[in-house]
Amino acid sequence: MKKHFFIEDLSPLYEDVQSAGIFPDSKYFPDSRPKSSAKVLLNAYERAKTQPGFDLKSFVDAHFETPHSPDSGYASAGMPLAEHLEHLWTVLTRTPDSRGGTLIPLPFPYIVPGGRFREIYYWDSYFTMLGLQVSGRTDLIQHMVDNFAHLIDTLGFIPNGNRSYYLGRSQPPFFVLMVGILAEEKGPGIWQQYRRQLELEYRFWMQGRLKKQAGTYRRVVRFPDGSVLNRFWDDRDTPRPEAYMEDIHVSHASKNDPATTYRHIRAAAESGWDFSSRWFADGLDMATIQTTDLVPVDLNCLLFKLEDTLAEAFAAVGEMAPAGRYRAKAERRRTAILQYCWKETAGFFFDYDHVRGVISDKYTLAGLFPLFFHLADAAQAQKVAEVVEHRFLHPGGLCTTLANTGQQWDAPNGWAPLQWMAYKGLHDYGHTALAADIRRHWMQTCEKVYAETGKMMEKYNVVDTQLKAGGGEYPNQDGFGWTNGVYLRFLHDLNRPLTL
Repeated sequence: MKKHFFIEDLSPLYEDVQSAGIFPDSKYFPDSRPKSSAKVLLNAYERAKTQPGFDLKSFVDAHFETPHSPDSGYASAGMPLAEHLEHLWTVLTRTPDSRGGTLIPLPFPYIVPGGRFREIYYWDSYFTMLGLQVSGRTDLIQHMVDNFAHLIDTLGFIPNGNRSYYLGRSQPPFFVLMVGILAEEKGPGIWQQYRRQLELEYRFWMQGRLKKQAGTYRRVVRFPDGSVLNRFWDDRDTPRPEAYMEDIHVSHASKNDPATTYRHIRAAAESGWDFSSRWFADGLDMATIQTTDLVPVDLNCLLFKLEDTLAEAFAAVGEMAPAGRYRAKAERRRTAILQYCWKETAGFFFDYDHVRGVISDKYTLAGLFPLFFHLADAAQAQKVAEVVEHRFLHPGGLCTTLANTGQQWDAPNGWAPLQWMAYKGLHDYGHTALAADIRRHWMQTCEKVYAETGKMMEKYNVVDTQLKAGGGEYPNQDGFGWTNGVYLRFLHDLNRPLTL
């Protein structure tokens, strides 16, 4: 018996609906719940579509439970911002749901981002938890950590989100930081409670690590010198169901074969940066996407943290042999990150193109992750701070990249998670004035838009704060989980400054 329902089970109805453009959002149909089995539905479709006056949308409306699109219950109702954010935890909470469709059931309540995003998202949830911690909602943090542990136990990894169409990929591995938040609230014993799941996630990312020859396997990249780093990947090489026609269009424009193009697109979706000039060979056009050719600096910093944490967790209970193995892995990764991702002449950290054997020339806020995870030395941090201050900082906060391509993870857009990572990393290296400027600019942007709209947004235009953010495959969403979380954490740190 098949465990999950896949929207592709409804082929050719699935392709016909997505190709017809009868819904303005490509994610809408994959999120719908069929009222009968795939076999029954497809038989009904084959009969109905030959009848005079057949209407595809009417057929879908009759045979599917379609989602609310989008959820719009996020307006302020005149509440002060901080009060609104506390209220939103209830509005954005979803309870366990096993009614079928592409949604993968979870055992405990969780927070969704909002808008078109009706399910949990992996890396979003860490930044949401920053705000839940400020709000004293340890109960929800516990539930969400347990949901992710459940996904690791049942699937072997944490998918992009709890939808079957996300089962080919994960997202940046922030589970270790989520467990860290819970440990801050409940004590260091938490690390032993989730150590097994942390190891299982590590094994997922490192599948293929035992191959000795240089090359790639899934998410693992082995260099000729023996260094092992990681890349983003997706086990599928077909159009994403939630962006079917968008992917078809990119494939038609690309010089690569369709399967390669779809893999690069899906790998970028695993990164969370979908999409950005960071992944484009020419830095401009998505048709040149090359995600799996790159070793991302942020991903490898996260995996360094996971290795380092596992070493500490084993050492804490006297298991020194595995502790030593993980410590050695972490140190080898640290050395490789500094070797392959640091460019002294630019004074910044970059991704590395392992296919061409060159460091990327694209400046992105991913270059701040080595500071957040304390991998840089003081001289490197000083140079990074200078680049951030002179090239990334704008009136509304930090722009994501220096390129304006129309993609949502490029200038002029700023995103809450990257504001937090940059702020904390710079603060930890003593660049407190710059960190405070980032926090102040970002908070003022959130407050300005909230005063004008009564909403918190997924992303913001940080270059011209009179304009809204845009770009990407869908309109700017409101809600919004990680923006709420980072704002509350910034507000907390403003009132109770971080100490070095």
